Amino acid sequence: MPMLIHVLNIAKGGATVVQVTPEMQAVSSKEQVEKTTSPWRDAWRTLRKNKMALLGFGIIIFFILVAILAPVITTHPFDEGALKERNMPPSVKHWFGTDYNGRDVYTRVVYGAQISLWVGTFSVIGSIIIGTLLGLIAGYYGRWIDMLISRTFDIILAFPSILLAIAIVAILGPSLQNALMAIAIINVPTYGRLVRSKVLSLKEEEFIMAARAIGMRDARIISQHILPNSIAPIIVTGTLGIATAILEAAALGFLGLGAQPPQPEWGKMLADSREYIQQAPWTVIFPGLSIVLTVLGFNLIGDGLRDALDPRMKN
Repeated sequence: MPMLIHVLNIAKGGATVVQVTPEMQAVSSKEQVEKTTSPWRDAWRTLRKNKMALLGFGIIIFFILVAILAPVITTHPFDEGALKERNMPPSVKHWFGTDYNGRDVYTRVVYGAQISLWVGTFSVIGSIIIGTLLGLIAGYYGRWIDMLISRTFDIILAFPSILLAIAIVAILGPSLQNALMAIAIINVPTYGRLVRSKVLSLKEEEFIMAARAIGMRDARIISQHILPNSIAPIIVTGTLGIATAILEAAALGFLGLGAQPPQPEWGKMLADSREYIQQAPWTVIFPGLSIVLTVLGFNLIGDGLRDALDPRMKN
């Protein structure tokens, strides 16, 4: 039975009876759901409709599963080989063939996913933490602090990124950990300048000025008001930055400054196999294809996040 509600009619000075139908209740419930929505939920709905972003998620999830299940889905040790089986083409025994030392290329590509994802992810996390902290301080406090931090960013950005990374690794010594540190350092200005520009626009907003007026401390303003409103561009840039970090790690590995033998890093695998491109092209194709697909996946996700989180991209 339809419900009846009584509404005070001020204009007529009496009471009227309004019949509420199930259809009206459904509309009301829908409006309440729409009111409880949030920008992050809207972004997630937009992202789910982006087929290319979903493809990127699929690619990255695939490589993550490959990296996690590496001990289970491989049948050969990545650092052992037989010289009598060197440069063998793909077969039932060796799906991706073997390299110049007779090592199984499939196994090395699978374990290489662990190294590339680890370097790319943690180098970007380090860059984001340091860059965000410096950007918040420079943008919020300004004056000589801003000048000092900004000039430091300018000096780092004055060098080509890969050359600066090579210089840092050359000083610290060739290793995977030092390559990760170098990649993190050269990308700090990217996130620092991004956050600084966001803080400069936010700190003049009325809600920030009101927080100051009621005596809220700077640390609380930064952590509860400015930082949450700066998260979206950091997420987008960080996702795209993982792809760049993987390429930089591969470049350092190719030059012999990243992962050291017998670690199966994709860039190092390309460097070791470049002399056998014509004789054994599979030793180059599969590591190179892995780099391309991983970078493509993160780029697709980054583009999808940018479209979902940027208000200017919404209708």
